[in-house]
Amino acid sequence: MASGVDRCHPRTRRTRMAAYRAHSTNSKPGCQARHDESVSHNHRFGPDFVEEHRRRFGSLPPDRRQLTFDIAAEPEFEHWRTWYDEQLALLPPAEASKLAGRLWLDEFFWPVTIELAAGASLRNAGYEVVYECSHYGLTPDWTVLNQDGTLAMFVEVHTDQPKSETFGRQRAWRSLELRITKIPVNVVLVLKGSHVAPKAPDAGTAKKIAQDIRQRLLASPSTSRIDTHGYTFLVLADRWGPVRSANGLHAQFAAPSGVAGIVDARKLSEAVDSKARKYSRLAEQHDVPLLVAAGAHRFTRVDLDDIDSLLAGEPRMSFQFNLGDTFIGSHQINLAHPSRWTMPEALAGLLWIHNQPPFGATLRRNPRARQPLPNELENKFNLVDNAH
Repeated sequence: MASGVDRCHPRTRRTRMAAYRAHSTNSKPGCQARHDESVSHNHRFGPDFVEEHRRRFGSLPPDRRQLTFDIAAEPEFEHWRTWYDEQLALLPPAEASKLAGRLWLDEFFWPVTIELAAGASLRNAGYEVVYECSHYGLTPDWTVLNQDGTLAMFVEVHTDQPKSETFGRQRAWRSLELRITKIPVNVVLVLKGSHVAPKAPDAGTAKKIAQDIRQRLLASPSTSRIDTHGYTFLVLADRWGPVRSANGLHAQFAAPSGVAGIVDARKLSEAVDSKARKYSRLAEQHDVPLLVAAGAHRFTRVDLDDIDSLLAGEPRMSFQFNLGDTFIGSHQINLAHPSRWTMPEALAGLLWIHNQPPFGATLRRNPRARQPLPNELENKFNLVDNAH
């Protein structure tokens, strides 16, 4: 047994329920943690937040502004902010404030979202959940309780993330895109192809590049190629002539995505295996299932189909890229012996969190699990047996 005290596992059923619920925030009388009304779910990300967020960050150049800015401040994403308010309101104030403070940072946006969505899915399935409750020095993301307060399972959450430098590249290319949209010439620009991924320009270079492109296009609107500061820009054309910009009478730059390459679920499966190893003994000590809830940052493009293909050992390989990508890398695959993932026996299943509101969940059960999921989950999630 690990050292320390399990603060969430009292000795008797009556005290177990009371102690667990002391950490929980369900809506039953006497069980709900007190909330700070000044940051209630109606106001944390409401109009005052949007106004302040715009004041603080709206005037920053794109390369210094978080990629989450639009979701935090634009009217079309109000339903996202409402969902976050609702989920954070179900947590104790300290935990809610901690997550709210991380939410709008690029590196934490999707991990926080996937954690909250996992909790929401478990609540929707009829469970009560406690966030980051300590058990003998281990802190699974969600301690899951039955309605009578008894322990149902432990759920750990993992988000498949891109490399940390990806966010800076995205911001840098976005900065150049926005500068080029100010040029009053109806053309679409792309970078000339190369055998290596292009490096995004810094802010100063991006400004000079946009100035050079502006001068060339205004001086000669029919130009087809512009060389500047080590980059070659081509005017996109088809057999009828230059392709029209999506920005109306202004130029459009189809920048490299910054994430072009193979879509690979193996990194996620390795992380899930690591979670299972870390928390397997805790689940065994309490004689309950261990579930990992997983989702993916949109930049990685990993989805449930990729997970299913890996579980089945299918010889499948996919790449992600957009119009502006000039290089997507290379990858070798052995079609005779494709990669295959077998869930470890310590894991009861994988709960896949979809990264689009309302952030639904799909469950893949592990038929080899030493401690299987309860049968009643058949009707609470979109459950599919993994017979591979």
